[in-house]
Amino acid sequence: MTKSQYRILSNLNALKTLTPSQLFISFSKIGMSGFGGVLPWARRTLVERDKVLSSEEFSAILGICQIVPGPNIVNLAVCIGSRFAGARGALAAVLGLTLGPICIVMLLAVLYTHYSYMESIQGVLRGISAVGVGLIASTGIKMLRDELRFPAMLLVVLVTVIAASYYQLGLGWVVLIASPLAWFLAQKKARKL
Repeated sequence: MTKSQYRILSNLNALKTLTPSQLFISFSKIGMSGFGGVLPWARRTLVERDKVLSSEEFSAILGICQIVPGPNIVNLAVCIGSRFAGARGALAAVLGLTLGPICIVMLLAVLYTHYSYMESIQGVLRGISAVGVGLIASTGIKMLRDELRFPAMLLVVLVTVIAASYYQLGLGWVVLIASPLAWFLAQKKARKL
């Protein structure tokens, strides 16, 4: 057994077990913590606070969730919920993530229809959008720090940024272009572990 296989096996044996109700509560807290994007809160809760996942595991799961259809955070809830408690866990995590925010958004929509003309309300909305950008940037920087442990992976980040921003390619093309390099470097990274 190689060193990386042993590490993966020991990580699987050391997994925390979470019940569907624990997943529901945890993802409810995540869903109610962020407006305009809960990914930063999900990472903080699952990796830093509850230590349910390692930083590398979170990044790997998120990477998969970003290339499949649907909202990334919902895909993340499905993956993590099913990992710990099967289909019931996936359902509990998604319901926990979405139920509270749906109720709040419906209430805010009613209030917005009545008060959207006010300058102060428009200012509050602009401020909230700036906070959202900052939180997403913070999460990206934290995830990038993980890749600094194997600097060659920064080449994948560079290829992705160039393909998406300079050439303005769609997600499918970016994945097709960056995946072979990412796979090759991931294999080298796994051999080093």
